[in-house]
Amino acid sequence: MPLCMGCLNEISRADAVCRVCGFDNSKSQQSPFLPYGTLLNGKYVVAKNLDTNGESTRYLGYNNDNGKVVTIREFLPIGLFDRGEGERKLFVSPNDRLKFAKAMSDFQNYFDAVSAVSDTSAMTQILDTFTENNTAYVIEESNDLIPFSQYLEKNGGHLEWDAARPMFMPLVTLLENLHKNGVGHYAVSPSNLFVSDDGKLKLSGFSSENERKRGTMLKSQLFSGCAAPEQYRNDEPLDIAADIYGFTASLFYALTGNLPANAKDREKDARLLISTNTVKRLPPHVVSALANGLQMKKDDRISDFDELRAQLSVASTVQAIQDEISRTASMTPVQRKEEKKSTVSAGAVGVVATIVALLIFGAAGLWWLGQNPLVGVFAKSATTAPTQAPTASPDWTGPVVPDYVGKSYEEVVAAVEADSNLSLKIAADGEYSDTVAEGNVISQQPAPGEAMTSGSSVIYIVLSKGPQLKILPEVKDKSVSAAAEKLTDLGFVVVQEVEYDSEVAEGKVIDYKDHSAGDKIESGSEIVLRVSLGNYPQEEVY
Repeated sequence: MPLCMGCLNEISRADAVCRVCGFDNSKSQQSPFLPYGTLLNGKYVVAKNLDTNGESTRYLGYNNDNGKVVTIREFLPIGLFDRGEGERKLFVSPNDRLKFAKAMSDFQNYFDAVSAVSDTSAMTQILDTFTENNTAYVIEESNDLIPFSQYLEKNGGHLEWDAARPMFMPLVTLLENLHKNGVGHYAVSPSNLFVSDDGKLKLSGFSSENERKRGTMLKSQLFSGCAAPEQYRNDEPLDIAADIYGFTASLFYALTGNLPANAKDREKDARLLISTNTVKRLPPHVVSALANGLQMKKDDRISDFDELRAQLSVASTVQAIQDEISRTASMTPVQRKEEKKSTVSAGAVGVVATIVALLIFGAAGLWWLGQNPLVGVFAKSATTAPTQAPTASPDWTGPVVPDYVGKSYEEVVAAVEADSNLSLKIAADGEYSDTVAEGNVISQQPAPGEAMTSGSSVIYIVLSKGPQLKILPEVKDKSVSAAAEKLTDLGFVVVQEVEYDSEVAEGKVIDYKDHSAGDKIESGSEIVLRVSLGNYPQEEVY
């Protein structure tokens, strides 16, 4: 029986529309992609196109030899080839022949290096590589893998460290082995992470360095929130630090449920926004590792994989304290008969000693939070509600707490800096509000007008994040950078998909993929932009 080109389940010859996935098998796959049912290397059947970047495209595929689903990656560098409707072979103009040959050689050398990695437990396995149709192909495993974002959603939107650690640490070894083979991944992100049926994390989305940085002959594909700052700079060399940034950003997403801001935006404001509750439930050394792995300056970032492992492990001093607490708690003191008359038993003394040790450990932890520069990075989180100050009586003539409600963040900072008796704490979470403008103060504690009897006060404020539902602006015919900047400012995660369009100029936005301008969408949602590649090349080729 024939296979559905949308899901590879068997369908009857009389059914054009698949009863499983609803795919219409009567339609053709649009050029420049291979026609449905194309047979590659004598055994791989090409089904629907999955996604495309500037270097290659991926298809759902089927291996006739063993009946397994695979992913077929075809070298398809945008703007450097021609393929007619229904054709299989690529053709290249004389002007682009050298560029095409160089890019294809880089593609093949890259996947040769990836295939040579011995430990593939944390990556989608490369099953086959070959050339055909004047281009190159890579076959990857595809069975029983679910997207990491889907896995996270099923697990409450985030993972605890104890669950994330065994999933992510093998990925550190994989990245280390890739760099030992002379290549990097440079696109570690939730979009390229999958989970196998046995709960292991798998890294996919391999592409040569030409595709993972600006300033090359190919149109780059960078993943917002996970691409390192240096990847946005033309011809900036990439190294281990870029992969550590992507890894740490993906771990940040797993532990918090949110991606860091785009690196270009973080050049203006480098803070990593994370809620106070999240900071509380994560071990301090993990929070510190996240901050150090996401430093904007490469020289300040974790620089090698051994250091990354060390920072994600419990510090030796902290571990020693924990071991001592455990040892003390497990001791069974021997009592003399005459000591039994004492109102405080030796066992109680042991318990008290344990509590004291715990208090010491807790104090050490609080000292760490106070001293570690991470506190500033993570938006000056307010960890506990302050004690209420006494309300000023009518006879009170001393200083009172100023009123900051409704004022902008900048106004409050300026006012506090001008008053030596005041200091400021800001709740990292913020709150959505339909009435208070974004960036302005929703509430404060102590309340305005309360007496400042001690001569100084810490003011805790909560900032508005604006309405939770944001209106999508008009983006048609705007540049990708302008549209993405506007949407990012509104709190959306922006993703782009490229396609040819005869009416919209190259590099301009065609429209939204799944939405329309004017739609009200929840802040933080992923928004996909359809971006034009311009007219499909019509130049005669040889």
